[in-house]
Order: sequence, then C-alpha cells, then structure tokens
Amino acid sequence: MERKGFTLWFTGLSGAGKTTLARLVETELRNRGHKVEVLDGDIIRTNLSKGLGFSKEDRDTNIRRIGFVCDLLARNDVVAIAAAISPYRDVRDEVRQQTGAFVEVFVKCPIDVLSERDVKGLYKKAIAGELKHFTGIDDPYEEPLAPEVVVKTDTESPEQSATRILARLEELSLVAPSESFGYSDEDEEEVRRRLEALGYV
Repeated sequence: MERKGFTLWFTGLSGAGKTTLARLVETELRNRGHKVEVLDGDIIRTNLSKGLGFSKEDRDTNIRRIGFVCDLLARNDVVAIAAAISPYRDVRDEVRQQTGAFVEVFVKCPIDVLSERDVKGLYKKAIAGELKHFTGIDDPYEEPLAPEVVVKTDTESPEQSATRILARLEELSLVAPSESFGYSDEDEEEVRRRLEALGYV
C-alpha cells in the first residue's frame, strides 16, 4: 500500500484520554513506516494559538488553525494526529470538509469518571462554580453524530482503544495491516515518559 497522509482527529472532554491514545497510535504508525506529527491541543494553545481565550469564537479559531496545519501535513504525506477537545460540532465538520482524508475519533468518558481521575481537581472546581467556561460543565460539548470511531475510555484500556482505532484505519485502507501489531514494554514506557514530560501523568 502506498503511504499517504491523512488527518486523525481525537475529540472528547478534558482528561478523556485523547493525548494518551494519540501517542500510542503515533508509536504504532511510526513502527509501520509512516511519517507522523501529533498536534496536542494544550501545546497548540501555548504556541500557535497563544493569546486566544475560551469564547466560542476563539475556540473555533483555535480548531481552524489546527485543521489548517493538519491539512498541510496530510498533503505532504504525513499522518496528522490532532488531540483537542474541539467542543463544537459545526467547526469540526467544517475542518472535515476542508481537509482530505479525515477520521474522527470520539474519546468518550462520563463526567463522573473524569472528575474522579482529575488530579488537578478542575472538574470539582467547575462543578462548584469556581472555574468558569469549563467544557462539559458550564460550556457545551457537542458529541459527534457520526464519528468513524468511538472509544470508551472508562471501560477500555488505552491499548484496547488504540487497537480499535488502528483496525478502523486498516478498514478504511489508510493504513496497511500489520502482522505483528502490539505494544512492547519499551513502547509503553516511551509513551509514559513523553506524557510525563508534558505534565499529563
């Protein structure tokens, strides 16, 4: 199979596991010979989208910028992986229309589970009204209507979710099947180190 670029877009609430899954999928795609770049929402906000706030207009601008970069990468045969909350359906669909091959992954996890996982206590603060404009609490999150993949990170391990995402990419003929798919201990340790360096674990 000729390797071509495409956009893999992870959407879901804060703490659902978007970045963890993006890094696991990145590792496997690199092992299969793909060029891959991960655009993490938090990192984009401190660089490409520095200065933007959290109004709907600013959130949409942030997502359009990520979408533009993804399309640019994909046109140059890179797999562009976006991991961003991207709460509004209309702008996600807009990015889909303006991008070539686009695969949407809905990373689904209930609020009560996210609140329990949240080491920074942001959900509890938002629920108590101490933190405003928090997606899923006092700002809306619009679930995708027809994503290519739905993973449920409250009941699946990260490896199980990543395996299902890669299987879907194979079904869509975006990725060639791997005879020896699976994560080594070294792969998982590398992902853990990266996430720790970024402050996620």
